[in-house]
Amino acid sequence: MKSSFNSSYFQFSKSQRSGIFVFLSCVLIFQALYFWINFRSTSKSDAVQEKQWLSIATSADTTTVYSKRKQFVARPFNPNFITDFKGYQLGMSVEEIDRLLAFRKSNRYVNSAEEFQQVTKVSDALLNKISPHFKFPDWVSRKYTSKSKIFTRNKEEAKIPIDINKATAEDLKKVYGIGDGLSARILKERTRMGGFVSMDQLNDVWGLSDEVKVSLREEFVVKELPVFQRININTATIKELTQLPYLKYALARNIVAYRSMNGPLKNIEDLTKISGFPVDRIKIIALYLEF
Repeated sequence: MKSSFNSSYFQFSKSQRSGIFVFLSCVLIFQALYFWINFRSTSKSDAVQEKQWLSIATSADTTTVYSKRKQFVARPFNPNFITDFKGYQLGMSVEEIDRLLAFRKSNRYVNSAEEFQQVTKVSDALLNKISPHFKFPDWVSRKYTSKSKIFTRNKEEAKIPIDINKATAEDLKKVYGIGDGLSARILKERTRMGGFVSMDQLNDVWGLSDEVKVSLREEFVVKELPVFQRININTATIKELTQLPYLKYALARNIVAYRSMNGPLKNIEDLTKISGFPVDRIKIIALYLEF
């Protein structure tokens, strides 16, 4: 059996044996190249560049870092997702990048170039350079455009304040945040009071937020006091005093008792000496009184 195999091998021609030898040699050479040469070296360029940047950023000042940066052409991007390396490519310092990353860790987003500068503290020059490449979601742009239109409209319409005692429901609804319900409540309170003598009386209207109250003060004023009969606090009876806004029966009785024991009330300061008198509304109540 063995002699038969040897004889079959040596039956190959000389050129055939040479071909087999060359083939086996090539196989051994390619195997050696596969194990000894790293074919992934081309994918390391970005990692090497980032590693070099990290060593520069931690050991050199800002001027040195800027001088070693490669020219970077930015494509549209959302600045909320800037990484360390991309921030470096854009021209941001380590501190500026850290501020943005800290802001994002609190699960907040910048929604404009102005907010980006407030968070990162980048210079105006750098902001002007990179902000044209900022790309925010479409809903952010619509939100800020809508707010801008509302602000512009309200500002233009509030140039000449309107007398709150002559305002209509439509006038009131021009204020952002006031609809049919709130405008009806304001008018109802104005009717109950016989007209507003102070803008502070809007505090008694249920449902008005602090922001809406500020807007109302910007667009409305009490230009003319409503027509009403002032009451002399030193001669009025308990029944007459109860006809005034904010004066209940118990408080009217205390006023009469105080003046009977201490004499006439002379000024607004004397009102604070009366038991149960609402000091927070003293200036408004005083407008309905005579001393």
